[in-house]
Amino acid sequence: MTMPKRAPLYLGFDLSTQQLKGLAVNSDLKAEHEVKFDFDADAKGFNVKKGVLINDAEHEVFAPLAMWLQAIDTILQRFKEDGMDFSRVHGISGAGMQHGSVYWSETGIQALECLDDAYGLEEQLINAFSHPYSPNWQDASTQNQCDMFDRHLGNEQSLADITGSKAHHRFTGPQILRFRTNYPGKFENTSRICLVSSFLASIFLGRIAPIDISDVGGMNLWDIRAGVWNEQLLALAAGSSDTSDLKRKLGAADVPKDGGVLLGRISPYFVRRYGFDQSCAIIPSTGDNPSTILALPLRASDAIVSLGTSTTFLMNTPHYKPNPAVHFMNHPTSTGYMFMLCYKNGGLAREQVRDSLPPPPNSSNRWQTFNDVATSTPPIGQTFDLASDMRVGLFFPRPEIVPNVRAGTWRFIYKPKTDTLVPADDTTWHQPQDDARAIVESQFLSLRLRSRDLVESPTGPNKHLPPQPRRIYLVGGGSRNAAIAKIAGEVLGGWEGVYRLDVGENACALGAAYKAVWAVERKSGQSFEELIGGRWREEDFVAKVAEGYQEGIFERYGAAVEVLASAEKEVLKGETSR
Repeated sequence: MTMPKRAPLYLGFDLSTQQLKGLAVNSDLKAEHEVKFDFDADAKGFNVKKGVLINDAEHEVFAPLAMWLQAIDTILQRFKEDGMDFSRVHGISGAGMQHGSVYWSETGIQALECLDDAYGLEEQLINAFSHPYSPNWQDASTQNQCDMFDRHLGNEQSLADITGSKAHHRFTGPQILRFRTNYPGKFENTSRICLVSSFLASIFLGRIAPIDISDVGGMNLWDIRAGVWNEQLLALAAGSSDTSDLKRKLGAADVPKDGGVLLGRISPYFVRRYGFDQSCAIIPSTGDNPSTILALPLRASDAIVSLGTSTTFLMNTPHYKPNPAVHFMNHPTSTGYMFMLCYKNGGLAREQVRDSLPPPPNSSNRWQTFNDVATSTPPIGQTFDLASDMRVGLFFPRPEIVPNVRAGTWRFIYKPKTDTLVPADDTTWHQPQDDARAIVESQFLSLRLRSRDLVESPTGPNKHLPPQPRRIYLVGGGSRNAAIAKIAGEVLGGWEGVYRLDVGENACALGAAYKAVWAVERKSGQSFEELIGGRWREEDFVAKVAEGYQEGIFERYGAAVEVLASAEKEVLKGETSR
């Protein structure tokens, strides 16, 4: 049976911590339908808060799998109520929060393959799992397992060289090791292990889908350069040199290198229950961060900075330069890599400084004061005399992972004339006014410090400029702040400028939908950037919000990067002596 000759639609799903979102776009990349399911507001029968359950005693954070099934049932019904014609859908892909694991039982897999269209997913698959919960990325229960992973190949750097990251609480390898140790019976009864992304693809495929080539890099088990599972790390997670059982559970022989491969046709269950065409293709779902970089045709020299509660920095790169402070993964649609930095302290740190400043007269808008103070303060507190003192601070209301330090605030003065770094006092740092610019500078200086080996000098007419991104794309709530955007350009550069990418809260779902368009409609050898870039209307989503590279200021911040690095070393030195 061939597809009906009507304008095709492509579905992108985003299974995140607090919501399941669904987005339908057409071949011209225009959104036609958008629905969501909020776990706190919409889920019935689950006592979740912000989408998760918490066991403080064990530092566990997890989500009920049945709640996700309920969300899929409901969101498809909401698509139907929104008037969507499911028979127009040619392809489906998705994004899932990275690192989370799902443990299927053999009877659960059989149930998935034989779904009855008279019933919903929740009632048929509620007992399909050997463990009814999936650990969330906020989970911090695996410190012992992380220590084992970091030591297993020698040290953190060796682990990062192989897997793209040092061990982290949320990463799937340490989580599997803890699950096997704490729940040996459940692990024995596990037939297959999915990531959140491959769980989502499996539901629509009607059988277990393989793990995505990019998302597999968030497990601490995959050898990124070799493109295979690492036997030593598998043995650690499995508790045995015989890794065959764990390989079978992971579907180890089945990680497609092509992120746009057609995994198969949609499950007959969805054809009968919702009216999907039986030819609808299922494309691998990827992680939420890899999917974000697919929300626009990002070039290799561009950077995305997400300014939400946390701060995330994303870049495409042809270079593999792993470091324990960063994350490297395969790019979700090409043969290159993606580079990622994640910080716990983002919007919360900025808001604390904002709230310490007085509100403007006759207004409660403290951001106005924050912005006025930040933009009227000279870069790094220096006058135009480059030999004058610099102000650099670290602002961590929550324990940070980059660098790995406890919660706290540290303020330093660097004296260029004597090349000395000293703690600030009340005479050299005026709180809270001096904090306003310093908090924003500190966050962007950290990004520049850790990305500087990956950015390259411009080519063509701008080849005389120092290495820096072509463009800085800002997303998230902080992207709407003009002062923050201005300082981003001054610190990070961007020889074409700083831009706000406005796709609402749907970057992950949009990237997944674009991935489905590319996978189904691409010509032989046509890249994601070529196909999507040829159809993407920049003016619909992007606006220039600040200048980027500014000669003199950018170079001044280059010196400040070194000062920040020294400040971090001082703080870390103090941590080890505690």
